[in-house]
Amino acid sequence: MKILVTGTAGFIGSSVAVRLADRGDDVVGIDNINEYYDVLLKYGRLERDGLDRPKAEAGEWVKSSKHPSYRFKRMNLEDRQGIQELFGKEKFDAVCHLAAQAGVRYSLVNPYSYIDANVVGFINLLECCRHHNVKHLAYASSSSVYGLNEKYPFSVHDNVDHPVSLYAATKKANELMAHTYSHLYGTPTTGLRFFTVYGPWGRPDMALFLFTKAILENKAINVFNHGKMKRDFTYIDDIVTGVVKVLDKPPTGDSTWSGKAPDPARSRAPYRIYNIGNNSPVGLMAFIEAIEKALGKKAKKNFLAMQPGDVPATWADVNDLVEDFGYKPAIPVEEGVRRFVKWFREFYKV
Repeated sequence: MKILVTGTAGFIGSSVAVRLADRGDDVVGIDNINEYYDVLLKYGRLERDGLDRPKAEAGEWVKSSKHPSYRFKRMNLEDRQGIQELFGKEKFDAVCHLAAQAGVRYSLVNPYSYIDANVVGFINLLECCRHHNVKHLAYASSSSVYGLNEKYPFSVHDNVDHPVSLYAATKKANELMAHTYSHLYGTPTTGLRFFTVYGPWGRPDMALFLFTKAILENKAINVFNHGKMKRDFTYIDDIVTGVVKVLDKPPTGDSTWSGKAPDPARSRAPYRIYNIGNNSPVGLMAFIEAIEKALGKKAKKNFLAMQPGDVPATWADVNDLVEDFGYKPAIPVEEGVRRFVKWFREFYKV
């Protein structure tokens, strides 16, 4: 297939693009390489994938020297004309949309960036998928949409109408927008609610990165909710495997779906929502212990109250993904953390 992958300078997008290219797909990657976090890490991912940095910075097309069927260009999803021209020229079979303004806490500081990237950018993609007969749009949603839900594990069949951050609200909006296009125009769409993805080349605003860096610098780490947090940590390779499986199988719609008892995860339209996680939440203190073990060094801890926009626990019910795609996470947290720490030491030479 010819596949557009957005966010390919990002953590998940870069790995998905390479996985698809290595199996023989014609992959076009785009990313605006914004400065939400260190662009050196974003360019580092591109260079790891065989993409020339000067050309990427200049907004030129770059062909990977390591993965011949992978091309990249620096582009902004809010550039409606540019995106329309890209779709008109390339004639994509499928789109894997992984670009977004990420981060729960930053959405309290710069809300407009979330509307621009996550809402305006998404409608531009939906319109292009509609007008260019794209056979499947698979896109990143987030576990944050569960908001104030307290029924565990989180199920895609439960309503998610009480987000606690603008980031979560934009992801919920993406799901609603996707359903509208699936219903009106028959565009097959699948939303994937990611649960705390971690691993080598991960984002610097995530706990694993922050904790590892602070411990190595002999600085105290901030432990929110006094350590009484749980997260369904999911290793990057397990996420990528799930994304590729889903991308290959567009939804067809459920003829038994009823508006009298509406299931939020499906529709008569070609629309589906899945959780993609480890289905095994880990306590924050146990996670910190795994980092300490991998580093061979104890952490100094500042125990603090819960932050605005945060939730005490996440736990993914992945039964639908298992039944429909045979999804099975393989990497335990201790091994995943060890791999991250090894990468961190090598990349930052510490």
